This record gives sequence, C-alpha cells and structure tokens, in this order.
Amino acid sequence: MKINKDNSLLLVIDMQEKLLPAMDKKEELLENSAILLEGFQTLKIPVISTVQYKKGLGEITPLLLNLLNNSNSTSIEKFEFSCMKNEIFAEKLQTFDRRKIFVIGIESHICVEQTVLDLIDEDYHPIVIADCISSSNPYNKKIALKRMRDYGADITTYESALFELLVTSKAPEFKTISNLIK
Repeated sequence: MKINKDNSLLLVIDMQEKLLPAMDKKEELLENSAILLEGFQTLKIPVISTVQYKKGLGEITPLLLNLLNNSNSTSIEKFEFSCMKNEIFAEKLQTFDRRKIFVIGIESHICVEQTVLDLIDEDYHPIVIADCISSSNPYNKKIALKRMRDYGADITTYESALFELLVTSKAPEFKTISNLIK
C-alpha cells in the first residue's frame, strides 16, 4: 500500500530537552524535525509524541513542544523503550486506524529501533525519517538504520516524505510545504 495523507501518522519519539544535547548533529536533527512536523500539520496528518520518563529526562524540547501544542497531537509518557510495549500508546495508535507510521526521534538504536521492529511485528509499515533520528554515537545510528531496513522498514528523508505525501505540485498544500523546505 502506497503512502498517502489518509493512511499515515507521524510518531515523534522522546525528543526531550535532557536527551537532545547528547545527540550527534543535534541542531540539524531539531531543524529537520521541526520542518517535518510543520509539514505534517499542514497536511493535517495526525501526530503522536512520546516522552521517556518525563521526571528524569524532561519535557519535549521547547521548539517541538510548541509545534506539537499548536497541532492536533497526542503525547504519551512511557517507561518502555519500545512505544509498542506501552499499552496506552498501542491503544491510541489503533484508534487512528492508519498503517503507515512515519518515525522520528531519539535514540536511533534504542527507542526508535525497538519501536520500529515492534511496529513491523504488529503489521504496521514504519517509514523511518533518517535525517530526523539520531544517537549520541553516529555508528549506533548507522547500524540501527541498517537493522531497521533489513527488518522491513522503509528509510527516507523528511523532504522526500513530504513531497511523496503531496503527490503533485497542484496540491493545495504545495506552496506551504515548498516554502518550509527552502
């Protein structure tokens, strides 16, 4: 099944203020993620975000939190590494009835990877946005991307994802998306 606006959802995993400073290329990660999130909001695609152990690791980084607060998004606290192991998350995901799950977040080789593998096991189709995930060690990200691809996940970039969802330059959202990426 090809991706489209009606069968897609964005999952933002643990982009928290106490985790982000340790990430490789954190500024690029944050900028790319903000553009992608704004694009998904423009396309009116639902968003679920998670926070890992909020008391210890803090809230979602302010830039993304502001964008999430201005959208129709749901935030879920978890303690499990895989979002799919959290009952509240799994139940919420089912309510959307969308099988294409775009995934961004940190860390690539822990929460992102475990979630993606579990999504595949539950017959979802994860699409990992490679330039919107990170780990503190770039080698861990490289291996996680390879493992997720080998397991069946699609790997793409934020720009490719947004334009694939647009389908045509005649889409009403084209100009807004195009301006975001410039």
